[in-house]
Amino acid sequence: MDDIRHKIIIVDDSMANLTMGRNMLKTFYEVYPAPSAAKLFEILENILPDLILLDIEMPEINGYEVIKRLKADKRSEDIPVIFLTAKNDEDSELEGFDLGAVDYISKPFSGPLLLKRIENQLLIIKQRNDLLTAQTALMDHAENLETRVREKTNEVLNLQNAVLTTVSDLVEFRDTFTGGHVERTQLYFKALVEGLFNKAIYKEEMSKWDKDFLLPSTQLHDVGKIAISDLILNKPGKLTDEEFEIMKTHVVVGVDAIERIISITREHAFLKHALYITGTHHEKWDGSGYPMKLKGKNIPLEGRVMAIADVYDALTSVRPYKEPFTHTDARKIIIENAGTHFDPVLVEIFREVSDQFDKVSKGTNTKKQN
Repeated sequence: MDDIRHKIIIVDDSMANLTMGRNMLKTFYEVYPAPSAAKLFEILENILPDLILLDIEMPEINGYEVIKRLKADKRSEDIPVIFLTAKNDEDSELEGFDLGAVDYISKPFSGPLLLKRIENQLLIIKQRNDLLTAQTALMDHAENLETRVREKTNEVLNLQNAVLTTVSDLVEFRDTFTGGHVERTQLYFKALVEGLFNKAIYKEEMSKWDKDFLLPSTQLHDVGKIAISDLILNKPGKLTDEEFEIMKTHVVVGVDAIERIISITREHAFLKHALYITGTHHEKWDGSGYPMKLKGKNIPLEGRVMAIADVYDALTSVRPYKEPFTHTDARKIIIENAGTHFDPVLVEIFREVSDQFDKVSKGTNTKKQN
């Protein structure tokens, strides 16, 4: 027997049965005799027992009606009920079980049998409660673990984004003519990617993307410019052919830098997209781009998207050798170069989201620093 003094209410309209039942149980349990259903519900106002022994044949309210009321009340619905009955027909037992009884004990009851039946039911209750406690503890542990993992992931993401932003800021700090370029191209890139998702285009390629790292990675697309001479990077005029060839090396320099970081760290998932974007955003759909002269879908999708974002920003921004194009003119140039410079499918997406490009370019969504 358990050391805990469980509470049991025994309900029977026979005082002889109440007295006998109480005497059998009082050594092991706190017993509350109730000579009627009314007295049971009066006791329940102050005491919630661990188990109820309930006579079926009672005047005014019988046991079946009592258990219906017990199960309809949130306070008492989980209290196990064992019926006490002189009936031994199968239909009566089935009716009781259907109403929620956990067991039947025939009257007159045997002391040892009564104690064993009660002990078994209380053990079942304990095991159920232990299981619920264990499940709750497990769920709490899982939730806490998930929270810690999420917090750690956010810490890593914040650190990685801080590194990306700092490096891209260093590049822009050296280039006096492209202020705000990184921030704007990131927003253009975002608009195109959202358009792709909404249209469910290039689903297979996008299914391989790690969306947490995709947008932050765009900040490194020009990281190789950090190795370009200030004389070329900030030349107040159009570059010569030789100078342009040197400028083009920023792609290879950027790729080499990212690959070196990847080679010395296991946490390089956030650099995968940066590698593709940095290395291929100057490739062209017809194969005439640089540095590898990739063609069509051989150019990673990230690079094809950034190509549109990068060129649009170059067109609509001030340069030493030109005034900014209007959105209308830049849009026309992008569309006219579908199938040559740009992926024609992406150009169709650009058509649909070009108003967002216009807002970003004019500073509606970000400050343009030129």
